[in-house]
Amino acid sequence: MPDAPRFFDTRPVRAIRTAASHGQPMDRLRITGGGPLAGEVGVAGAKNAALPILAATLLTGDEVVLENVPQLADVTTMGRLLAGMGARLSREGSRVVAKADAIGAAEAPYELVKTMRASILVLGPLLARFGQARVSLPGGCAIGARPVDQHIKGLRALGAQLQIEHGYIVAEASRLKGARIVTDMVTVTGTENLMMAAVLADGETVIENAAREPEVVDLARCLNAMGARIRGAGSDCVVIDGVERLHGATHRVLPDRIETGTFLVAAAACGGDVRLTGAAPETLEAVLDKLRQAGAEVEAGADWVRLRARGRPRPVSLRTAPYPGFPTDMQAQFMALDCIADGVGRITETIFENRFMHVLELQRLGAQIDIEGSTAVVRGVPKLSGASVMATDLRASASLVVAGLVAEGETIVDRIYHLDRGYDRMEARLAALGARIERLK
Repeated sequence: MPDAPRFFDTRPVRAIRTAASHGQPMDRLRITGGGPLAGEVGVAGAKNAALPILAATLLTGDEVVLENVPQLADVTTMGRLLAGMGARLSREGSRVVAKADAIGAAEAPYELVKTMRASILVLGPLLARFGQARVSLPGGCAIGARPVDQHIKGLRALGAQLQIEHGYIVAEASRLKGARIVTDMVTVTGTENLMMAAVLADGETVIENAAREPEVVDLARCLNAMGARIRGAGSDCVVIDGVERLHGATHRVLPDRIETGTFLVAAAACGGDVRLTGAAPETLEAVLDKLRQAGAEVEAGADWVRLRARGRPRPVSLRTAPYPGFPTDMQAQFMALDCIADGVGRITETIFENRFMHVLELQRLGAQIDIEGSTAVVRGVPKLSGASVMATDLRASASLVVAGLVAEGETIVDRIYHLDRGYDRMEARLAALGARIERLK
């Protein structure tokens, strides 16, 4: 195995997970709320685009240069997974150089996959390029079931032989064959895995009921820059004409629409005047529309968004849906906004069955929320009160930060390793906007 790249934690995976789950000291955030946000901050690259694009570097032995890659725990995990297979990676700032010319083991072990479900994205590239793969099943997820049956169904349609052995997907194929695949449900990682598998397949592949998310489009852009022939990305029907091989390329990861939305919600809750640069406003129209409904003034240009707000927000009701609908990854943040709104908002979650775990923690801050099946009824209160709260998942962490920024007094957010999975140095960038927030080691 090559030396681990310098931007990876080189401790054994088991040691890292033990530290996170058995009471060893973990970072926390201390927030003193009550002040407005003002100023300008840049948006980082999208986590949900960077992860599949990193997996796509397995499709060629040539050098792939990726720009605007966020510095996140999940990105580090994906890099360690690739390095464990024999890929060589280096990082300088937001620029990552990957070269998978000496892959020695086409395997994703459980110890890594269980820390990040997106590890399943190496299955398609490994099978397409090397004709074999052994990838651990992801297991459970705090926010609900995320089955990989659509990945397996699609790869079998492409001619792969797959077995489940001792908790691993074991796949083989001399060369994948183009096919028509109709997924039973819209799945982002499933669409991405099948796209990456199909780029080296023999013939044409059609994926129907494909996910339309901007991150799927960004992956297609990167693959096409590497020599793939993909059309229709961003629609519900993606067509891939297989090629013999891919080559190296340079690709810039698109801005993170969820991070953009989170910072905008924080500004709408706290009041003030915030401008985000390096953004992609066209990817979050549903979020901008709801912010305007909340009473914020929103302007957008080609690569920037500005939000101005004052006074209590108006309540917002929403229903999560696959893109271009309202993103499930913004549900928790808007719930925090509704907590201090002047009225009642109803938030319905349709994507994940366990994605209201932040409700109990918001209630510790004084929020008035009732759960009715898959709907949360949020009765806004004039103010929240600071308290100690615990993050339960990535986006729940963000909602607690938003709530802490508007709460009176001090809020301590524990278990923020969840937050570090998806937000690049969030506390430093909020502090640049005037938030009184610091990381406690």
